Amino acid sequence: MREQTLEERWSSCEPRWCSAPLVLDSPHSGRVYPEDFGHAAPFEALRRTEDAYVDRLFDGAAGLGAGFLAALFPRSYVDPNRHETEIDPLLLADPWPGEAIFTERVDKGLGVIRRLVGPRLAVYDRLLPSAEIEARLERYYRPYHAKLQTMLDATHTRFGQVWHLNCHSMKAMGRGRQGRPAPIREDFVLGDLDGRSCDPAFRDLVAGELRALGYSVAINAPFRGAELVTRHGLPAEGRHSLQIEINRRLYLDETSVTTHEGFDRLKSDLHRLVARLVDFTAAEAEAAE
Repeated sequence: MREQTLEERWSSCEPRWCSAPLVLDSPHSGRVYPEDFGHAAPFEALRRTEDAYVDRLFDGAAGLGAGFLAALFPRSYVDPNRHETEIDPLLLADPWPGEAIFTERVDKGLGVIRRLVGPRLAVYDRLLPSAEIEARLERYYRPYHAKLQTMLDATHTRFGQVWHLNCHSMKAMGRGRQGRPAPIREDFVLGDLDGRSCDPAFRDLVAGELRALGYSVAINAPFRGAELVTRHGLPAEGRHSLQIEINRRLYLDETSVTTHEGFDRLKSDLHRLVARLVDFTAAEAEAAE
């Protein structure tokens, strides 16, 4: 079995001349499935867990002067937007040798290594040795985090501040509860950990630009942000991190995981958004000098 190179684990676009302290990342759009995955769930079901083609929606960011990082490995294999200690005990074939925390995500089978695809479909028909889990963390998870940290640190060093846009997509419909119909989600959901991960001006700018383009926007509901904005959102240190969730109905057939006619319009609108954020962050950094 051939070991994937680092270049096959992520795609990094770092413009030679950064014009703004803006870095984007897409941790869940990976669709290069490692040969050692050993999943039992149907491949089609795993593909529907991807934030499919979010990397393509934002791939013009570097041309505008922003940094952009995208995972190539799938989130169902190892999830960069979880803490590495979110280890699911129901997956383990032997005792986990390190620290493990039990969170609501782990309880739902959505830890750093997924146990479930949806509420009832298991990813595996086997238990995983702790050495296999550690290998995924060491080969994929930690290098992705290290690369993103390097990009953010370099940008912060150059400009004195950095703004981070953590890019995701979400299912068109939420989950119905207690006999209630599934709610239709907004076009976008912005998450800043209820105001803790970035300057509100950054969040409000993104929301305002999207609304001006004709989209509906929700704030921190139902998604507040997870590991990446928690780790990198330190506004008191000039490090601002915002999660953006895009409703898949805008560009994707969720069943076949193929783009539809809305993709090009959405990509064009997101290009306008990133251009505006480049201008905003550049002006903010210049004003702070």
